[in-house]
Amino acid sequence: MYKRNIESELQSALADTPVVLLSGARQTGKSTLARGFAQVRSIPYVTLDDATQLAAASSDAQGFLAGLGDRAVIDEVQKAPGLFPAIKMSVDRDRRPGRFLLTGSANVLLLPQISESLAGRMELITLFPLSQGELHGQRERFLDGVFSERLPALQPGDAIDLKDDVLAGAYPEAIQRSAGKRRDAWFAAYITALLQRDVRDLANIEGLTDMPRLLSLLAARVGSLMNMSELSRSSGIPSSTLKRYLSLLQATFLFQPLPAWSSNLGKRLIKSPKIHLIDSGLTTHLAGITRLSLDRDPVFFGHLFENFVVNELRKQIGWSDTRVNLHHYRTTTGREVDILLEDAAGRLVGLEVKTSATVVRKDFSGFDALSEDTGRQFVRGIVLYTGEQSVSFGENYMALPVSAMWRMTG
Repeated sequence: MYKRNIESELQSALADTPVVLLSGARQTGKSTLARGFAQVRSIPYVTLDDATQLAAASSDAQGFLAGLGDRAVIDEVQKAPGLFPAIKMSVDRDRRPGRFLLTGSANVLLLPQISESLAGRMELITLFPLSQGELHGQRERFLDGVFSERLPALQPGDAIDLKDDVLAGAYPEAIQRSAGKRRDAWFAAYITALLQRDVRDLANIEGLTDMPRLLSLLAARVGSLMNMSELSRSSGIPSSTLKRYLSLLQATFLFQPLPAWSSNLGKRLIKSPKIHLIDSGLTTHLAGITRLSLDRDPVFFGHLFENFVVNELRKQIGWSDTRVNLHHYRTTTGREVDILLEDAAGRLVGLEVKTSATVVRKDFSGFDALSEDTGRQFVRGIVLYTGEQSVSFGENYMALPVSAMWRMTG
């Protein structure tokens, strides 16, 4: 079993907050963490995936909670929304920290009727599929490193071919299976179960059969700007329905758009988000991509590789000391930066993602525009590539092996 880097943050939250909600997509490891916590603390653990427990929680929320005692772990809590007001009443009477650890496969921030019930009483922690650091037994500090005054020194690494890692993705169960038919079978079953359970739980969707096709279209466009009109035409889904479907896919953590960075620069910046999905392995399955087809299509691999990097950064946000928001940057004249990191003070670090093993000065041109537009906010620009060396390209510009993302540790 893999040690999850988010675990220390989870323990800290439970030490000073009455309710902690561990949310994330299905099969990312939430239940494993929750059961382990319940065992260590010797407190009740219930899952609302159990039909009997769900019926009890739905029919009499306050009675259900009373039967659990003053502390409990409740798995898949979004299935019984009526529990949230009951939990609120319970913690208002007893504000001791660590009373309830909840898990959910829906993003409550996108379900205001649920999140408002526990405003000020609940901390939200998101669990993603395994990070590359977790796979290697390391706690990454890349986000802290790139905002430091000096980048941490790295020994040269090996040139790496990440295609197999990108194809596998990082769901704990999926990576245990052999590449090809067995892993594809897992992803197919995963999508079916998620659409039939979580999406159907959140909303009655008459056209549930449209969702797999929509997911495949999103996978084929990963790393590209969101164009709602084109996506509506290609999918045959009316625009108003499409927006609802995308919201549901985002609420269940499958669809994770990368927002455009905005400032007082006005209309010179593109405002459309980029299309990103939660996992590169899931993306390649949905797009019907194999190792052979990936070798033949370097352009798509570039988009997929960017999606892989974005997901690694999302995971590291959960345990980094530096609070970071992720964006992309693109001007109306076509100058762009793949990923823009912004810390709480408004400082900016730009990242370009390259699938090549060499870097040239031209690869830094997007940072020139970003630096001109943002002045002192701009800290540095980094090109992540598949080569071995860390190479300076002048003040504040650096080429780093992509493995630096999980080799900066602490």
